[in-house]
Formats: sequence, structure tokens, C-alpha cells
Amino acid sequence: MLTLVAVPIGALLKWLYGLIHGYGLAIIALTLIVRLCLLPLYAKQISYQAKTSSVQPKLKEIQVKYANDRDMMNQKIMELYQQEGISPSSGCLPLLIQMPIIMGLFALLRSPLTYMTSTEMIAAVHESFLWINDLCQPDSLILPILAGVSTYFTYSASSNASPETAGMMNGMKYFFPLFIFLLGRTYPAGLALYWAVGNVFTIFQTIFLNKQKEKQNLRDEVIAEKKQSRKAAREQAKNNK
Repeated sequence: MLTLVAVPIGALLKWLYGLIHGYGLAIIALTLIVRLCLLPLYAKQISYQAKTSSVQPKLKEIQVKYANDRDMMNQKIMELYQQEGISPSSGCLPLLIQMPIIMGLFALLRSPLTYMTSTEMIAAVHESFLWINDLCQPDSLILPILAGVSTYFTYSASSNASPETAGMMNGMKYFFPLFIFLLGRTYPAGLALYWAVGNVFTIFQTIFLNKQKEKQNLRDEVIAEKKQSRKAAREQAKNNK
């Protein structure tokens, strides 16, 4: 499965390298292209998380009310999801589509010569970039720190956990960045560069999508108020008659 994804992404990376003539810049360009392609899926995932978060109080009431009747509880939960227009599969599908692509890119940059065998790329993967002498060798400090810190802020920016999972998510927010930092010290610098750039992109896209969601919520509130005002006006007109 990883080969099926990594090989075409490797071909795209090779094309970008021929266009840009810099392996580090080609990795950055590839990361941005992949993230932009995945943006609609990520937006759907964010929308699903927002919907599920908004119904948490009602969900909690059902769980408490039918604590001793699991079948009825599941039935009421499904009814609630139908009323709110929430489909459990809609939250999983974007993630299922994203994961093979992200893992394929991860595999490609972890072992680039496994998926790119051209003479040009054999030399390219060992190019220097900024302070890094060889992008195929680990960077001992700076990139792993950037990857770890950006991972922390990615979790913080996209955190939308329910009360039931808040404790676990808070633990992951500190554990996973440390894990990425340690991983970045052992894997090729090109992989750490991809991870850091991808996280920075994710932070900004999450902020952008959250702002768009707030604007949409405000528009929905204004529309609801106008409808309520028109309804009140019609009722007042009927009473005056």
C-alpha cells in the first residue's frame, strides 16, 4: 500500500526538483501541494468535529438517562445524530483517505532512494539546505525542535476534544511532540523538514477554517434573528387586525 502511494509522490517530488533545482525547496513545495489537496477533506473533518462537539450536552443527557438500557441509549444517540445531520462515517472517511497519502509521503522521505532510483535523485537527496549539510542524514537539534514545537501547536490549534477524551488529548498534546522530537533526531532531515512545514501549514489552515466557521455561525445567527423578527411582525399584524 505504501509503495502504491509513495512511488507517484516520488515522481512528483522528482518533477518538482527538476523545476526548482533544490531538494529542500522541492520537499517544501511537495508538502504544500499535498496539504492543499487534502484541505477539503480536512475541512470536512473539522466541520464534523464541530458538530459532534455542539451536541455533547444532549449526548451526555442521553447517556445518563439510559445508562441502564444500552440498546435504547444507542437508538436515542442515532436519532440525535439524524436530527443534527451528523453521520458517524463522515468523520472517519476524510481521515481514512488522508492517512495513506500522509504515510506514503512519510515513507518516501524516510527512505527516498527506495522509491526514487534515478541517478539525478540519488545525488539530490544528499544536497545541503540552509544549515543542514545532508538532507538524507538526521539533523541533531534544530529541525527536530521545530518539528516537535510545531506538533504541539498543531494539537493546540485543532483541539476540539469532548469531556470524555479531554484528559487523553491533553496527555497526547505533550507526549506526541516529544515523540516527534526524538524521532526527528534519528530520521533524515528531509523528513523532519516535511513534518515541520506541514504542521505550520496545518496551524494556519486550522486558524483560517475556525475563523470561517465563526463567520458562518454569525451569519446563521443574523439570518435566524431576521426570520424571528419577520415572524413576530406577521403575528403582530394579525393581532392588529
